[in-house]
Amino acid sequence: MLCIGESLNVMSKKIGKAFKERDPKPIQEEALRQREKGMDYIDINLGPAKKDGPELMPWVVQTVQEVVDDIPLALDSSNIEAIEAGLKVYKETPNPPLINSIMCRKERYEKMIPIAVKYNADFIALMWGPEGLPRDENERAALCVELLYAANEAGIPNEKIWVDGIVTPVNIQQPQSVSLMEFQKMLPDIAPGAKSTCGLSNVSNGPPNHLRPILNQTFMVMLQRCGMYSVISDPLDEKLTQIAKGKRQDIVDIIYAAMDGKAPAISSLSKELADYVKTVDVILGRTLYSDSWLEI
Repeated sequence: MLCIGESLNVMSKKIGKAFKERDPKPIQEEALRQREKGMDYIDINLGPAKKDGPELMPWVVQTVQEVVDDIPLALDSSNIEAIEAGLKVYKETPNPPLINSIMCRKERYEKMIPIAVKYNADFIALMWGPEGLPRDENERAALCVELLYAANEAGIPNEKIWVDGIVTPVNIQQPQSVSLMEFQKMLPDIAPGAKSTCGLSNVSNGPPNHLRPILNQTFMVMLQRCGMYSVISDPLDEKLTQIAKGKRQDIVDIIYAAMDGKAPAISSLSKELADYVKTVDVILGRTLYSDSWLEI
């Protein structure tokens, strides 16, 4: 599974300050760290960037590519002009840049699809529609068909589209995790050839920090089994990256067994593997979410 590093983000105090002050050092250090940690893409997240986005994005792109020019970048902002400004200065990488993201809202995709065409960029198709978050996998599928049809009509093949069905926090929207997995299984039929991705860390947004890694790791494996191609993830979670790169098959096997209801008795497992079984049950809704699920 491919990993898109999420930590070059305006929400980070250190990185946000560097963006504001145009200080290249923290940005370049983070980009180099992400390459060292095995990230396949580096996401540059400016957030809304309403005032200075069109000036800031190209500066950040050039700053990163001064030290890391062999890893493609994902350009992440709700400011469309900032995205295009970054693409204008983008130095060619082995794989094309990734626009993160294009919502399934006509007023957005009619402006952004031509930009993807102009710069030969891949894009993340975000299943956020006119009414916001889809209620279930069927609404996700309907949005997907609409957005991919518009892209195909503009000449963009499915292979350049990364579908994001949207991850939500498991502690407040538990059924949505299952809905996303069901949608992921549908994707090969409704969008043959398309890739997929998600903001993985959203699943653990809200639970205490010490519980976030196991939620992220477990859900990643569950999504991967359903066909997920990539995740936007935390480069500092080395275990997650190891799992994504196939280096912890024992964890993958126990999560698959738990999904099928065939996991060994908890008492027979190490605490590490037992915790993954318990977490599968929480994500699937077999166990009611509480911050103490690992202690039960």
